[in-house]
Amino acid sequence: MRLSKLASEIAESPTLALNEEARLLRERGEAVINLGIGEPKNKTPISAVLSSSAKLTSGEVKYTPPDGLPSMKKAVIRYTEENYNRLVAPENVIITNGAKQSLFNIFYSILNPQDEVIVLAPYWVSYPEMIKMCLGIPVIVTPEDGTFTPSFEEIERAVTSSTRAIIVNSPNNPSGEIYPPKLIEKIVDFCERKGIYVICDDIYHKLTFDRNVAPPAYSFSKKDVEDSHIIAVNGVAKLYGMTGFRIGWVVAPRQLVGVMTNVLAQTTSCVSPIAQAAAEGALNGLQSIVEALRLQIQNNRDVVLQEMRTFNGARLIEPKGTFYALPDLRAFNNNSVELSKFLLKKALVVTVPGKEFGMEGHIRISFAGSVKDITEGIGRIKWALDATSPNEIYIGDRKMIRDWM
Repeated sequence: MRLSKLASEIAESPTLALNEEARLLRERGEAVINLGIGEPKNKTPISAVLSSSAKLTSGEVKYTPPDGLPSMKKAVIRYTEENYNRLVAPENVIITNGAKQSLFNIFYSILNPQDEVIVLAPYWVSYPEMIKMCLGIPVIVTPEDGTFTPSFEEIERAVTSSTRAIIVNSPNNPSGEIYPPKLIEKIVDFCERKGIYVICDDIYHKLTFDRNVAPPAYSFSKKDVEDSHIIAVNGVAKLYGMTGFRIGWVVAPRQLVGVMTNVLAQTTSCVSPIAQAAAEGALNGLQSIVEALRLQIQNNRDVVLQEMRTFNGARLIEPKGTFYALPDLRAFNNNSVELSKFLLKKALVVTVPGKEFGMEGHIRISFAGSVKDITEGIGRIKWALDATSPNEIYIGDRKMIRDWM
C-alpha cells in the first residue's frame, strides 16, 4: 500500500497507545493501575450537563459558525478579561475541537516549510509531531542544569532567522514545573521585539499548588491583543475535567484568527453545538468546581511526594502544578521505553516513557486518579525497581515475588 511519506513519519501518540493497552489488559481481568492518563476523575460539572442537555433536547443541533457560537465566544471573552486582564473582541477568539486542534491550527496558520518553532523540554508529546505535520522544524531546548526550567540564554541561543514561534507550557506537562515570572517576562519582551510568536499553552493554568501562580504572558506586555505576538490557548478539558467534550479556544490577533477560521472550516467545518453548550455552561457556572478539583489534585500530589520519599534511587523535582510528576529513574535504567514496558509487564502499572517528552531516563506519572491507585501504583513501581523494598507484594489477588534482582 502506498501511503503519504509525511503522514507515515508521524509518531503514534504514546499516551493513547498505552491507555489502549491498559484497557485490553483490564478486559482480560488483569489488575492494571493506569498512571499514564492525564484525565481528572471528577464528574462533569452539573452546569455543563444541564446546558448541553438543554441544547440537545431543543432539537436545534445544526452547523455552527466555524469560529464558534457567539454565546460561547462571549463566555471566553469574559474568561479572558477575568483571568488575563485583557478585553478582547469576538474577532480575537476562535473555538476549536479541543486545545489540541487549537495548537495544530496555529502551527498550520503561521508556519511555512522549514520554519522553526522552539520547544522547551520537557514538552508535551504532540508539539514536535504537530510542527512536523505542518512542515516546520521543532527546535528542542533542554535545560543544561538538570532541572525542568531552561534559562533565557539557552532559549535565545536557539533562535535563528527561521524562528517563527516559541511555545510555552506553564504549568508544564509532563513535569509540573511552573516557569519563573522573570523567565516569562524575558521571553515575552524578546518575542515582542523580534516579531516572534509566543504560543502559550495555558490548559493547566489554574491547577497550581502551594500558592504558586502561573502568570499569563499578557502580564508582561503593554501591547493589546491585536498588536501583540502572544497567542493564548486554553480549554475546559483539564480545569473542569471535561476531556471528552473536546472544546478549546484561542485568543490572538484577528488576522490570525481569520486564517485559523478558514483552516477549521475546510477541515472539521465547525465545533459541535452540544459540546459548546457544555463548555459555556462550565464557564458561566459556579467556579468552585475548579478550586475543588485543584485541592483534590494538590492532595494527590502530596501523596506522591510522600510515597517517593521512600523510593531509593529515584529523584523527583516537586511538581508545582498540573497533575503530573516526572521522576528520574536513570539509577535503574537509562532507557525509559524499556522501563515503562518492564513496569507494565512486572507490576501492571501504566506509565509514559520520558523519552516521549524529551527527558530520557524519566517516566511520567499522572496523579489525576484516586489516592488508592497512586499509593498502590507507586508501591508496585518501588517493588519492581527498588531492591530495598519488600520482596513480596499482592497485585490484585495474586502474591508476587520479585525474582529478578
